[in-house]
Amino acid sequence: MPRFLALFMGSPDPNAAPPPPSDATVQKGIAAWGAWMEKHAARIVDSGGPLGKTKRASSAGVADIRNAVAGFVIVEAASHEAAAALFEQHPHFTIFPGESVEIMPCLPIPGR
Repeated sequence: MPRFLALFMGSPDPNAAPPPPSDATVQKGIAAWGAWMEKHAARIVDSGGPLGKTKRASSAGVADIRNAVAGFVIVEAASHEAAAALFEQHPHFTIFPGESVEIMPCLPIPGR
């Protein structure tokens, strides 16, 4: 079955990010996230998790950068559309101040 990488996106601009959620909202969100994980457990290949600060390695060297990626999970689904449908009404953006979830296919490595 095809695999898909889902990236939980936050605000790329820290000045545009909403204020942190209240403790009650955090508890509600954690419970809802756990329920989502349990509901889709058969589709989750790697439960992923939150991500920390980013470093970029390039021909210019290594530098600290900021991006909007806040976390990830890898799921299996029959199609790209089916994978995206798993994230409709996800607590990342319905309870927490997350902006969206971006879902992309994990493609095979050419020549393998």
